[in-house]
Amino acid sequence: MTKHSISNSISRIGKHRAGMMASVAILALLGAGLATESFMTSAPANAAASSQSATVATFPSFADVVSRVRPAVVSVKVKVEQVAAGAEDGEQFQMPDLPPGHPLEKFFRQFGEQGQKGRKPNQFGMSQGSGFFISADGYVVTNNHVVDNAVEVSLSTDDGQTLDATVIGKDAKTDLALLKVKQAGTYPFVEFAGDAPRVGDWVVAVGNPFGLGGTVTAGIVSARGRDIGAGPYDDFIQIDAAVNKGNSGGPTFNLNGDVVGVNTAIYSPSGGNVGIAFAVPSETVKTVIAALKENGSVERGYLGVQIQPVTQDIADSLALKDTKGALVAEIQPDTPAFEAGIKAGDVILSVNGDVMAGPKEVTKRISQIKPGDTVKVTLMRDGKEQTLNVRLGLLPEKKTAALDDTSPKAPATFGLALAPTKDGVGVMVTDIDPNGIAAEKGISKGDLILEIGGKTVTKPSDVRASIDAARKDGRKAVMLRLKSDEGTRFIALAFPKA
Repeated sequence: MTKHSISNSISRIGKHRAGMMASVAILALLGAGLATESFMTSAPANAAASSQSATVATFPSFADVVSRVRPAVVSVKVKVEQVAAGAEDGEQFQMPDLPPGHPLEKFFRQFGEQGQKGRKPNQFGMSQGSGFFISADGYVVTNNHVVDNAVEVSLSTDDGQTLDATVIGKDAKTDLALLKVKQAGTYPFVEFAGDAPRVGDWVVAVGNPFGLGGTVTAGIVSARGRDIGAGPYDDFIQIDAAVNKGNSGGPTFNLNGDVVGVNTAIYSPSGGNVGIAFAVPSETVKTVIAALKENGSVERGYLGVQIQPVTQDIADSLALKDTKGALVAEIQPDTPAFEAGIKAGDVILSVNGDVMAGPKEVTKRISQIKPGDTVKVTLMRDGKEQTLNVRLGLLPEKKTAALDDTSPKAPATFGLALAPTKDGVGVMVTDIDPNGIAAEKGISKGDLILEIGGKTVTKPSDVRASIDAARKDGRKAVMLRLKSDEGTRFIALAFPKA
């Protein structure tokens, strides 16, 4: 399954509509005595009792943890504004893909026009999610998508109280939000875990699935560091505790009763629990919530470059020892990176001494640093390491990452027809062998080769000369800087083995 197809099955688990009819199927479990008579008689009674005692002694009970933490978990009910909504789910009528002159074309067009005329300009709906108190004075954590476009927010506590709440701040990039209860009082709260959970550790999820409220499920941490394509800072904990619609914003606890994550999304082809859920890790939640409480928003550092992974072919072309780091594909003008002297073709190796494994690590690290702070960026340029001091800017609101990961297609190889451009900028790819590796790797007709091996090219002979020079130097690959409709990126061309 490709990442694209997986991401299509990833769904946010909040915004469960109030009043949804839940179909509950009660299954009769038959054949409880499937063990054969010979098996039952062959095991001594004392051995069976000993085995049962061992099981009871080693298998954990979650009752003590649940009794401590459940009073701090709330159901979040939200009145949301649906602007220009059509049907109940907010989608507008779309014409089917019919050929011109089809007999049903006129019918569907009239149906669509009537639906558009009858639609009210503004409608309101109800959605539900989960949340939890993090302080005695009434601050509550939930998901951004639970309270997005909220007009009114109310909380239902475990002891039956209904409380009104205000949205203090939201962060769409991590899907977190901070609420504050309007009524004064002292509320039960939970704390974040100091240590990250290990894969295999027991966890307990508490939330409001399908509006049922106060529901507890248990499982283990299945994986860490999951990237599900939700945003530039994906670093999810994967758990197998049952999580469903309405659990969004609810906490996942360790066996000490500390919050290790905030439930955010599930992988589910059917829309229900299949044992794969994702939670924002507590270390991320603590940082974001602190910023929301102080400023109502999150300010992130901004470098202003496009970066991409260092593949093995790219490492070979640059004579790098390994594939760690992030390759700078393009510098945005008038940005901190531009002012500091970072150039396309540089490989970022570390930030403030922290080694960067790839683009995700660079993006995450830069975003954690305050705008205006100066960082030391160590990079590889022309085979030599150097360190530049960069004063970070403020990440623009419309940017999706502190550094934009271009996620280029795989490196291309030879089999290209080239021609000069009219303005003398780069060399144009005029044709490509459809059966060659180039077609598989991503170079296309119309792409513009700007540089080869770090040198600017303006005519096809420059390309051939640079390739010959790289081969003569004993390089395993040569690197091209390419411009296409997808943006500017680097691609390494591996020399065929002799």
